[in-house]
Amino acid sequence: MVQVLDRGRRPQNAHLRGYATKHVVEGLEPRTLYRFRLKVTSPSGEYEYSPVVSVSTTREPISNEHFHRAVSVNDEDLLVRILQGGNVKVDVPNKFGFTALMVAAQKGYTRLVKILVSNGTDVNLKNGSGKDSLMLACYAGHLDVVKYLRRHGASWETRDLGGCTALHWAADGGHCNVIEWMIKDGCEVDAADTGSGWTPLMRVSAVSGNQKVASLLIEAGADVNMKDKDGKTPLMVAVLNNHEELVQLLLDKGADASVKNEFGKGVLEMARVFDRQNVVSLLEERKRKQMAKKPSVC
Repeated sequence: MVQVLDRGRRPQNAHLRGYATKHVVEGLEPRTLYRFRLKVTSPSGEYEYSPVVSVSTTREPISNEHFHRAVSVNDEDLLVRILQGGNVKVDVPNKFGFTALMVAAQKGYTRLVKILVSNGTDVNLKNGSGKDSLMLACYAGHLDVVKYLRRHGASWETRDLGGCTALHWAADGGHCNVIEWMIKDGCEVDAADTGSGWTPLMRVSAVSGNQKVASLLIEAGADVNMKDKDGKTPLMVAVLNNHEELVQLLLDKGADASVKNEFGKGVLEMARVFDRQNVVSLLEERKRKQMAKKPSVC
């Protein structure tokens, strides 16, 4: 047993059995003088104490906070030294529930990502909302990190607590180069979340209205007429969110303006109710052109 005598305070005891060449005593204050001695106890209960030895701690001991700080500021040298010291677990979360890999992936620190993976971090761990490092990298647009994580076991099939995939988050982030690579790598284009039944195309229609992202998804086979749990299509969602240019794109790509939702409402009626004047004009003009193309019946 190692007994630390802290300047007259109650001794701190650390039990150990067997043979060892060193023992680490944790929880000591930095820059502080300590005295310690060994108490060696035999199986019969007899014991002897070693002579008292005085030692001083020289600096603040490495902690989980130092570890996460090194990642946050992209300090590669410090991170390597901490990992080599072996006193910090590579997957220990920070106060927000993020592992070091999640932070490095989100910030695009590719070299740190490689160091962490080579030191055994789990690429599939999730934070409190169910997002993994791949989702965070996709949302932030760090393609090099995305590719590296995929090579080391990260999955497109993983979902967060809302049932969203990495492609949902990439669609929110709007980074076309990442989305294009994801599609080529085989991620599912029309995966629906578990909350509203929204696909990545639905998310674009609801959040950003980004035409370039929508075009990539549609070209990859996204269904422009898929309905969510409330019977809404991407076109309806785009109309409700007043994404005029996306409405035009969806119509050009085959979105059906005659579809009704669960309440029997169509896109033109929705646009009027919510006073989307530009969208109303667009839909009415398109309707007039379609009527003009129909052959007259004599």
